Amino acid sequence: MRNEPFGTRLRAIMDARGPLCVGIDPHQHLLDQWGLPDTAEGLASFTYGVVDALADRVGVFKPQSAFFERFGSAGVAVLEQATIRLREAGALVIIDAKRGDIGTTMAGYASAYLAEKGPLACDALTVSPYLGFGSLQPAIDEARAAGAGLFVLALTSNPEGPQFQSARTVDGPTVAGAVLDGLRSLNDADGSSFGSFGAVVGATISRTDEDLDIRGPLLAPGLGAQGGTAEALRAVFGEVAARNVVPSSSREILGAGPNAAGLQEAADRANDAYRTALGY
Repeated sequence: MRNEPFGTRLRAIMDARGPLCVGIDPHQHLLDQWGLPDTAEGLASFTYGVVDALADRVGVFKPQSAFFERFGSAGVAVLEQATIRLREAGALVIIDAKRGDIGTTMAGYASAYLAEKGPLACDALTVSPYLGFGSLQPAIDEARAAGAGLFVLALTSNPEGPQFQSARTVDGPTVAGAVLDGLRSLNDADGSSFGSFGAVVGATISRTDEDLDIRGPLLAPGLGAQGGTAEALRAVFGEVAARNVVPSSSREILGAGPNAAGLQEAADRANDAYRTALGY
């Protein structure tokens, strides 16, 4: 049960277990590396291997929905079961699905992922604001009602991102800046020192002039295999926002499997590095 808002629960688990977020991204090459078939059965073995090894020692997990969806209903069932197991172990689950739509369609996504009794109920969901920040309102309302959270795309690490994110709005700020302003307003309205509405800010973007102090979490993908490093996190996020960073790493951790001890060692090593870099 979500007895407290997502931001409160996230801060507590990061303080207790460290800031590391393990991305569960079952690429075909990782299944191959683990000696598993590229099937729903292989997906299940891979996913549950990660869950069994790390669920009680890492605070946050981010399964990438696409790698489960590619196996159809059988793959989505694995995602559902993995989410249940992780949450039962006390970890928080961010489903990385980047949903974005309007009206009742967005409300449908919110009901599936954010409602406490939703079929894919997780702790937070990644969403896309590029139909307008206001299009997220059904997800914002559901998240508030259910004690869940959102991570909204703001400054992503892919090279195509600046084409939209650095463009200026009619009111003057960049699109990314407008998204960050919107998140800051939501968190301020909720009156929490660490809110439930976060931004996705890539760990490989280098420095930015945008104000990243949104009074909420900053999900930072792009670490490890994508080139981001623990040492560079403070350069990207600055002193004010550093403690709010949720550093997400997948292949750096998952490549150490299938042996549970290897996964645990890799996760502990990464978590220690991020603790040091972010001032824990």
